[in-house]
Amino acid sequence: MEHTLRTPLSKADIIKPRAGDIVYLDGIILTARDTAHERLLSSEKIPFDLSGAAIFHCGPLMRKNKKWTPIAVGPTTSARMSKMTPELLEKYGIRAIIGKGGMNGVVDALYEKCIYLAYPGGCAAIATDQIKRVKEVHWLDLGMPEAVWVFEVKQFGPLIVGIDAHGNDLYAEVEKRANEQIKSL
Repeated sequence: MEHTLRTPLSKADIIKPRAGDIVYLDGIILTARDTAHERLLSSEKIPFDLSGAAIFHCGPLMRKNKKWTPIAVGPTTSARMSKMTPELLEKYGIRAIIGKGGMNGVVDALYEKCIYLAYPGGCAAIATDQIKRVKEVHWLDLGMPEAVWVFEVKQFGPLIVGIDAHGNDLYAEVEKRANEQIKSL
């Protein structure tokens, strides 16, 4: 099935898509990688709202003339952020995580709270066409790839629901099937 969701996302929005479905996002997405996650977890107050947000595990390449322009906006490996994800979801109410390669040990933390959306690797230049504008940048002191970029997007995707809000994990299913095939050899 195919879904178009608009941020900020509600619980009802993230309950509909199932693992394997295609999602497109409209609205605002925010980038966050390792160092931004660490700062989010250690901060009492942040300069942006994450309630119902979609976080993109991405270190974009940006250019600044009079305004910031994205050059390449591709996903980074999400597994690095897995151990920080449960606390981040509890603290901020994030509803979607976009990234690459799945996340280990987060199925219970995502249950009825959040979905994990896989963005196809190798499409960093194409993603720039789906970014309508760079709304803001925060924590640029962390460096360009680690800063939190706030993008306004239209039809951002296609994103594949890798882990849904019902406990289904495409990555775990693929691994299970692969192990079964190896055992049968």
